[in-house]
This record gives sequence, C-alpha cells and structure tokens, in this order.
Amino acid sequence: MNKYTFSRPSTNLFSDLSNLLVYKQESLDELIGYSFSKQSLIKQSLIKKSSFSIENRDLLTSVLKDQYLKVEENELVNNNIEKLNLSNTFTITTGHQLSLFTGPLFFIYKILNVIKLAKELSESNPEENYIPVFWLASEDHDFEEVQAVKLFNKELKWDTNQKGAVGRFDADDLKNLVEEFKGLFSRDLESEVHEVIKHYKGDTFAQATFNLVHQLFKDFGLVIIDADHKELKKSFSSILKKEINDEFSFKSVNETNQSLEDKKIKKQLTAREINLFYLTKGIRSRIKKVENQYIIDEVGEFSKEELISKIETHPERFSPNVVLRPLYQEVILPNICYVGGGGEIAYWIQLKKVFENVNIPFPILNVRNSIQIIDSNSSKKLDKLGLELEDIFKDVDELKKNHVLENSTTDIDFTGVDNYRDLLANNLKEKILNVNKGLEKYAESEIAKLSKQISNIQQKLIKTEKEKHDNSLKQIEQLKDKLFPDGKPQERVNNFFSLCSDGNVYSHLEELYHLIDPFEKDLIVLTQ
Repeated sequence: MNKYTFSRPSTNLFSDLSNLLVYKQESLDELIGYSFSKQSLIKQSLIKKSSFSIENRDLLTSVLKDQYLKVEENELVNNNIEKLNLSNTFTITTGHQLSLFTGPLFFIYKILNVIKLAKELSESNPEENYIPVFWLASEDHDFEEVQAVKLFNKELKWDTNQKGAVGRFDADDLKNLVEEFKGLFSRDLESEVHEVIKHYKGDTFAQATFNLVHQLFKDFGLVIIDADHKELKKSFSSILKKEINDEFSFKSVNETNQSLEDKKIKKQLTAREINLFYLTKGIRSRIKKVENQYIIDEVGEFSKEELISKIETHPERFSPNVVLRPLYQEVILPNICYVGGGGEIAYWIQLKKVFENVNIPFPILNVRNSIQIIDSNSSKKLDKLGLELEDIFKDVDELKKNHVLENSTTDIDFTGVDNYRDLLANNLKEKILNVNKGLEKYAESEIAKLSKQISNIQQKLIKTEKEKHDNSLKQIEQLKDKLFPDGKPQERVNNFFSLCSDGNVYSHLEELYHLIDPFEKDLIVLTQ
C-alpha cells in the first residue's frame, strides 16, 4: 500500500477537542500531566516504578498465567508475562468492548498502535521492558452496541436474550454466527481465515473474544487481561470502600469540570454519587444512593455497612463504571500510557483528580492512529473521475457540483453574473436611497428577490447539466458510500476481516502494523 497523511482538521472528520488532544495536548497539562512524547513516556516509567509494588506484580502475573491456561501457548506472550514480574517492566494499554468478530476496524488499529509503541519504546530505551496490553472490557453491559458487525455488506447479528455483563454471556450460541462467517469465505476452506476463526469459542463471550484476539496477535507478544476477576477486584477493594464512604470520584470529577468550563471544553461524562455497578449473573445494576440507603435494582436495598461488608466478602460483585474503570486499570497494571480514540481519550481528561485522590499515577494519553483505506477499485474510480485524494473528504453534493462545473461543455460559471448582480444591487440601492432614505427596507427586499431569482436560474442550469452527467454522479455517490459507509469514517463501520477476502489474515495484519506510526498525528490514508 501507498501511505499518505492529511491533517485531521482539514478532513472535518474529527471534533475540535479530539484535534486539540492530538496537536496541542501540552495546552491541557493541567488536566493530564505530561503530554504524549517519547521523553514523557520514559519519565512516566520512573514514576510508575516507584509506585507499583512487587506484590502487585506477583498478583498480576499469577492471574495472567491462570487466564492463559485456556489458550494456545506462545513463547513470546509467556516471556512478556514473566517480564511483568520485573520492576523495570511497564505496559502500554488499550481496551475495548467485546465486539462481535472484533467489531469495527479501529478495534484492530488500537491494538496495533500499542504493539508498535511498546516495540519502539523498548528499542529506544533498552534498559526497560514495555509490554503491549489489551484490556477486555468484559464487564460492559451495552450489548446493543456490539451485537452486530458489517462484513462484505452483510450484517452478522447475535440475537440473544441474555442480560448483564456482556463478557459473562454464554457463548454457545455463537456457533451459528461462526458458521455464517465461514460461509463468507467458502472459496478456500484451507485459508488462514478459517484457521483463525475456529478459535472463536469458549464458555463465555469474554473467553471467546480472548481466544480470537490471542490468535490474531500472539506473535506480536500482545498480553490480554480480563479484569473481571475476584483477586484483582480484591486488590481494588480499598478504593471500592473509599468510593462508598467518601464518594471521592464524584467530588473529584466535579472539581475538574469547573476547569473544563474555564477552558470552554465540553465535558464528556457525568459522574454519579456512586460510580459502581453491582454484578451478578444476568445483572449489572447501578448502585444508587437515596438518602442513607443504597438501592440496587433487582437485588435489594442496603445500608452503607452492609455494602462495605459485601465488598469485603465478594469484591468481584462490584464493577467500576466509566469514571472508575480507568483507575482500576492503573491500579492493577504497571501502566504508563493509555491509547484510545479521540472520543475515548476526551473523557480521560476529567479523571486526573480522581487518581490524585488515591495517589495513583495518571497515565500519559495517546490518541491512536486513524486510518482510511482506499481499495484498488476505489483508487481507479478516483482517477477516472478526475478526483484527488483530498477530495474524498468533501461533501458529496460539493463533489457532484464541482464535477458538473468542471466537465460541462456549456459555460455555466456564474462568477461574472454574480459580479454584475452585486454591482447592480449596489447601484439600485444607491439610487433608491437618493430618492427616499425611508425606502431602505424596500430596496433590500427587492434586491433579495433579484438575487434569489438569479440563484434559482443557476440551480436550474446546474440541475439540467447534472442530468447529462448522471452516470459519473452516481459513481461519486457510490465512491463516497464505500469510503464512508453510513456517512461515517470507514474504520468505525467496516470489519478487519473485510480486508481478508483473499483468505489471508496475518499478512494483512503485518502490513498494517508496519504502516502504523504511534507518533503520527495526522490521518493516515492508504491506497492499494
């Protein structure tokens, strides 16, 4: 593939806050601490080294070894887990919901980002080890967001009545979907994609996702962690109790929100008095404080003392929401950097005071690469239509209008007419006001009517000319639909396996890995 870059603001695909986090992160130092750079990452390593105990490392490696008993062994992964016992080993982490068949493309981009960043840091700072980690968001309960995936214009959808944490769903009825998936690659039953997808299984959806992600990335040394684990929650229990006793995260976020207002930055998340869910089979229910009682729908009503007692006996039943999940991650991992999308990173900037309240180092934040892939057929269409790469970011109506104007055999350029109209309008207004200054509103009204008539003529001629270019205009629409399905960036809709129509998997992963650059700020465009 050929690689090009475009500044994010020029594409109109990203929010102002997302662009700020990419290009001017240092302006937010008050909210995030160190801004993203190789030097800052090395400084962060020293901070984390002094705060992450040997006991924490022992627990982490013990849990990981247990979780990896159920997957195919890989020497590189095993070595990385062993390294986590060393005080000079740190993690670069990303995470995501348990999306069906890995969900949208950016699921893969995020993981490749942390793998590449960990490798580059290890090479530039060989005295330390940097391990790429993927955090399975197995406790999330927004099943509707992840139950379907688009592959080759076909929607694969998991219909199930299961409730609660998605990671705990019984994965047995995934079998039918896997067969549907395999049917899309039926030309070569011996191809890599079939070998990969046979690992998409397990007792739970979390285990099936763990297996699939491991199969895809094991040879890159990626370490996967499912933090829905009793011993890990136990290590977090003092903070769980503090949340019940002091409501510290609510107070911390609200304090930060004032700083956001001062900077005219819109807040991305709203903290609750208690930022925890209660987790049991089929239930992930928010803990709500009403006066001096704590209400958990479908479970019951408890006093503060009863809730604290439950934390002590069953910490695994308490699940952090979006406010506390990042803190949980940083408590159990020797992490120095979190990699995520612009929208995801945007809510982290509200959380630094939450970390400070419990003396946990706040990680460095990195907005992942965004990538637009232009397949060979689309590249040919661009050439045939006389379009440049930067044109793909323009509105489809603008593209169509420009195409008609540039390819019309009839001169329908209204620049000269517009100039005459402006001159006429000024002369008319001047003469009317010379006769009677009280006729100013009349003059403006009549001139507006004149301008509208000229505009109507222009639109009529353009529409007539468009009909002569009907085939080309349809190709422009089709091109935009393919590159921006449902009007969204391709990486938010299409699935990674849509790049694997030839049945190969690892060569496509390897190619993307080499093209990704964690220090690249601009949008990456790849053409075949």
